[in-house]
Amino acid sequence: MKIIIIGLGNFGRSLALNLTDNGHEVFGIDHKMEKVDLLKDHIANVVCMDANNESAYKVLPIQQADLGIVAIGENEGSSIVTTAILKKYKNLKIVSRSLSRIHDTILEAMGINDVIHPEQDAAFRLTKQISFNYALDYFRVDNKHSIAEVFSPSSFSGKSVKSLKLTQKYSVSLITVIRDIHNNPLSSTKENHTRKVIGLVTGETVLKNGDILTLFGSNKSIMNFIKDKK
Repeated sequence: MKIIIIGLGNFGRSLALNLTDNGHEVFGIDHKMEKVDLLKDHIANVVCMDANNESAYKVLPIQQADLGIVAIGENEGSSIVTTAILKKYKNLKIVSRSLSRIHDTILEAMGINDVIHPEQDAAFRLTKQISFNYALDYFRVDNKHSIAEVFSPSSFSGKSVKSLKLTQKYSVSLITVIRDIHNNPLSSTKENHTRKVIGLVTGETVLKNGDILTLFGSNKSIMNFIKDKK
């Protein structure tokens, strides 16, 4: 995917590096040369330009791009103007960072459906890490529900999903299981182990020691499950 990221502060820079590592062609844009210099040797293309100058976009392959991300985090007005310019390119899907509730309202009025709040999301994840304590990772579905990865309790080993009655007992749903796969059964070294998603879970799926369970449920239900099984 060809992705244009406008705004190369901490958030935009991390996003550019991660997307590049995942095989995407990234074009990074910022009006500060020092931020451009930090990425010039790490992503496909990086340009120093004023994103509020509509004529400057002529140097970008914007007609061929799949996604435009407005990651500006210092100037709400500049972010809004940049988003408005990108809106003129009908082929481009736009994701825009919001800096306030008013910004949210303006983006909604502009027809931007994909809005991100990195600071709020980071705070949410830290809150959940503190609250859930024993969970490995989280994804917020809404304010009341999450998807969490937790180690399968040793008491679940050798038991089928059906017999555990997770929904009835804990009000959580098992989405899938992440399991250690032995690439070489004759070797026990760490290098010969790979964690893989086993795919669709059925009632007949049997859990093993060391499995990671991907659970969906209310925040309260997941926290209760973790407290009960830690």
